[in-house]
Parts: sequence; structure tokens; C-alpha cells
Amino acid sequence: MIQKIKRIANLISNMGLRYLFFRIFYTIKTKLGWQKKAFPKQPKTSEYTSLEDWRNNLPPFFFHGKNIPNLPKEKQEILAETYQEIQKGIFTFFNKTKIKLGTEYNWLVNPSTGYRYNINKHWSEVQDLSKEAGDIKYVWEKARFSFLYDVIRYDYHFEDDQSEYVFKEIEDFITKNPINQGPNYKCSQEASLRVMNWTFALYYYKDSPNLTEALFQKIMHNIYWQIHHVYHNIHFSRITVRNNHAITETLMLYLSAKLFPFFPNVNEWSKKGKKWFEQEIAYQIYEDGTFLQFSMNYHRVVIQLLTWGIQLAKLNGEKFDKVVYERAQKSLDFLDTCTDPLTGKLPNYGSNDGALFFKLTNDDYRVYRSQLDDLRAVLHGYSYYNSKSTLWYGIQPKQQQKPELPETNSFGKSGYYIIQDGYTKTFIRCGAYKDRPFQSDNLHLDIWANGINYLRDTGSYKYNAELDEVNYFNGAQGHNTVSVDKADQMQKGGRFIWYYWVNNVKASLKKDNNTYAFEGTINAFKQLGNNIQHTRKVTKQQGQNTWEVTDTIENKGNKKIYQYWHIHPDYADAVEITTIDENGSKIEPLIEEKWFSGYYGVKEKAIRLTFASENNVFNTTIRIK
Repeated sequence: MIQKIKRIANLISNMGLRYLFFRIFYTIKTKLGWQKKAFPKQPKTSEYTSLEDWRNNLPPFFFHGKNIPNLPKEKQEILAETYQEIQKGIFTFFNKTKIKLGTEYNWLVNPSTGYRYNINKHWSEVQDLSKEAGDIKYVWEKARFSFLYDVIRYDYHFEDDQSEYVFKEIEDFITKNPINQGPNYKCSQEASLRVMNWTFALYYYKDSPNLTEALFQKIMHNIYWQIHHVYHNIHFSRITVRNNHAITETLMLYLSAKLFPFFPNVNEWSKKGKKWFEQEIAYQIYEDGTFLQFSMNYHRVVIQLLTWGIQLAKLNGEKFDKVVYERAQKSLDFLDTCTDPLTGKLPNYGSNDGALFFKLTNDDYRVYRSQLDDLRAVLHGYSYYNSKSTLWYGIQPKQQQKPELPETNSFGKSGYYIIQDGYTKTFIRCGAYKDRPFQSDNLHLDIWANGINYLRDTGSYKYNAELDEVNYFNGAQGHNTVSVDKADQMQKGGRFIWYYWVNNVKASLKKDNNTYAFEGTINAFKQLGNNIQHTRKVTKQQGQNTWEVTDTIENKGNKKIYQYWHIHPDYADAVEITTIDENGSKIEPLIEEKWFSGYYGVKEKAIRLTFASENNVFNTTIRIK
């Protein structure tokens, strides 16, 4: 009981009283049925504008119709195959896994469990975390309508009109998902993305005879009430979630008056949305360009949202507060630094739910180049990688050579330290938390050489997985770091909750002569004892793929310590790791078959070396042959 009280007190200290009181009040409102009054079922239908008036007075957008200036038509086989799969009812989930939903999918069945949600339930009655139902993201994935980008790109490049199919899918969703009912109204971010993706399709197919007056009115009615939902539920995202959800939703509110000026209330929603969007960007993207979710993938999500927001503001003759542009550029600086120069991929670091909202190329999901180029083109009118996706945003950028990365890069706000030695990248995490942590991964070490991620982060897998899987992927044992007594650096709570955040950290990275040297110390494992410290020192000689790593644990008592190394199994023979303790005694590793997840919902077998010791120090040499 005492430990439980301590954890509750720690949670309140971490999250704040505003969070606590809002959650309590929100839960009460939901239990009492107040949400049903604020978000009514079957709202009265209104006509906001006619299809003819909309076509004649189109608000600014990236393009107007099927003419995308300067975009060459390229009939790529991979795009044709994706389109053909979609026509057969086979959809790519989380940008990796092919799942056959069929051509008559009802939008309510979770394909991973077979569970069917009750469409008659108000969204506030739907549980988004249920063992029986499984991961609700499997229901949301198609309903987000990101698959439309593959269909529209196929239409453009193969000159094969797909308006009938696209509008049939949108109408089918509207018919089978009554407003404010069922799982697809549970999340305001999903509603925001759906509206943005439908808007992209509406502008592309604006002249299609398949867009009838009746269908247009049905779509507009549905869009209005989805935006209405976002506005009236915005404080849930801004207070209890406060991550990329809040950025998505506030952006949608800002865009409401720009894209749908004929809707009632949107001037107020847009004004507030702009202010809130600026506040979220200033809060969530730190001064050095790192992101409060401590995730490469979610940072890219924000990159795409900034691209939409900044470009549409520009097309409407408006500007955001200067902090938005400053943090956008700083974000590019950070993610460019993290990018492997040969593959365009980044470390598989942080929470990764497979999100890529606006897919405008055939690149693998793990390749970030085009999304970074899109924002770069919006900000500056040039790109590094000749990414043709910029043309979908109405920009033909000049090509500019990417500058060489500095050899040492420190991002102290979140705690990232990166060595770029030719084509070898050493990525180290060492940071304190002022915002909610998502994984227990401090002092994780990622090593890339010549485009290969030899020592890697195991990923996320699923958010609603079995407890042992959640603990593995989110915890110390899924990272290249050290554990005391097999515990995490912070204590895991329910779902996305961690207790005893790491908040006392020191770190430095420098180069002396031809030696790169990192040193970082964290105070952690507070659930095990007071003032337990882990210090990791990493040194590397320039031009040599050899790393000397010293891990020292202080004040651990008689508890055993464990050092984990996750090796890419395809290149295990090229990696040599030896470890001795402070007495010079060699420690033999336990070679284990573990798991790696590079894409959400996908796990594959991998190799982990575990070194264990009763002493206090691991002296480790890592060589890439």
C-alpha cells in the first residue's frame, strides 16, 4: 500500500494537478453520459454550399484537379501492384503488413482478432484498450484513408481514373459509420486525418462526374461534424495526451476555415486552432529541434503536419508565429543529423506505430528523405534528394547539395549524442525527462556502418500486446544498455505510464585529436534504491570501427547487473563484442534468440548478447569487421 501511494504521488508530481483534475472530470462526464449531449448522434443535416459554388470558388490548396505541374508520369510496377492489391481488398497496414479485408469490409471488425465493434454505441462508450477486441489501431488503419494516396498516385501516373472507387469508399464509410458512433469516432486525431485525406481526394477529383451534388452534400455534412468533434474534444488531446495528436487536431482546426470557409463556427475554430497549433509546436518541439515524444517516427509525423500547415498558410496569405518556422527548421537539422547518409533511414528509436499520414512516394516506410525534403522545399524552396513528392504540394524546388554533417552533434534538451565518422554513425541516448517518457532506453547505443544498422533498437511492436512483449520492447532489455537486477531504469505503470522518471542526467560529447569521447551519467532505478547511478563512457578512434564502452553502476548494493546488445542477425558474424569486469576477468555472454520490430505489428527473430556480473563495471570492446 505504501508503494502504491508513493507511485500515485510520483505520477501526480510528474503529470501535474491540471492533468489529474481534467482526467477525473473527463471520466465523470463520460460516466454520466454528458459526452452524448455534446457529441450528438444523427445531427440534423444542413446544406452549407452547393457543389457548383464550391467548384467555382475553390479555396486555395496544393493543386486544383488532376494537373500536377511538372510531375512526370512514371508507370512504376510497385505502385501498380499496390493498386491491384487494394482493388482486391488487400491493404497495407502500418506501411508494412498486407491484410485482406475484402471488398465489402464493414469498417468495424478488427482483422487481427475478428472482434466486431458495436456501431450502435456512442463513441464515448467504446473501449480503446480491450484484450478481447485487440489493438484498436487495426480498425482505425483503413478508416484513416491514407490508402487513397496510392490510389490517386496510380490514377495520375497510369492515367486511369479512380474517382468512382474513391468516392464509393468514402460514401461507404459515411453510411456504415454514423456520426459520433462506433470506434472510428473514438479518436479526434483519426477524424482529423480522415478529413485531410478526403480533402486531398476532393481537390484531385473536383471535376469528376462521380462527385454528384447528393454525394457532395453527404461528404460536407460528415466533414463538418468530424471537425465539430475535434473542436469540442480538443482539450483531451491538449491536456491528457499532449503529443502529435494535439498537433494534428489543432492544425485541423486552423485549416477548417481555410478549406471549408462556408461552414458555421469555423472562423472561431480556425482562430483558436492557429493559436493552439503555435503553442503546441513551441511546447512539443524543443529549442534544439528534438521532440517531446522521443521518437523518430512521431517526429516525422510532425514534419508532415508542418508541411501541410505552413504551405496552406502560405497559399492563404497567412503566417504563423515565427517559433513555428524556427522549430520546423530545427527539426530538419535534428532529423538530418540522425539520417544514415547511404540508406536515408534513421535509428529505429522510440515509439513507432507505423504512421505515415501522407504517402507520396514508393519509398520504404523507414526512409525519411522525401518527407524531410517536402518540408525543406516549403520552408526554403530547395531540396537535397530531388524528391518529386514536393510537386504534390505545388512546389518545384531547386536542388541543393546536402552539406556534410558535423562529426560531433549534441542535442542536450532531449539527450541525443551523435558521432558521424564518414559512413559510420554512433547514436547515443542520454536525457532527462520534463515530459512523459515512452520507453526506458537511457544510454542506449546504436551503431551504423556503411548503411547497416549493426547494433539496433528493437522497436515497439504493438501498443496493445501481451505484457511480456510490452515490457521487452519498451524496457531496458529491448535496448543496448544496462539493467540492474533486470529492472527498468524507471518503473512501468499501466499502458503509457512510467513512474520515477529519470530527471538527473549529465552528458558530454567531444573530439580530442582523433578520438571521439562520450560520457553520460543517469540517476535511475529509483524503485530499487536511492542514488543508483549508471555512467557510460564510449570512445572511438576516427576512421576505425572499434568502440570502447565502459559501464559503471554505483550504489546498486548486492544486486546483479546485466548488459544487453541487440545485433542484426544478418550481420552477426561481422560483429565482435568482448566484455571484462573491473578485475580483468572475461565475462561470457548468454546468446539469446529475441525479437526485433522494424514495423508496427511485425516482429522477427533477432540475436541478443547478455553479459551478467555481480560486480560494478563492464569494460566492453565492440568491433565491426
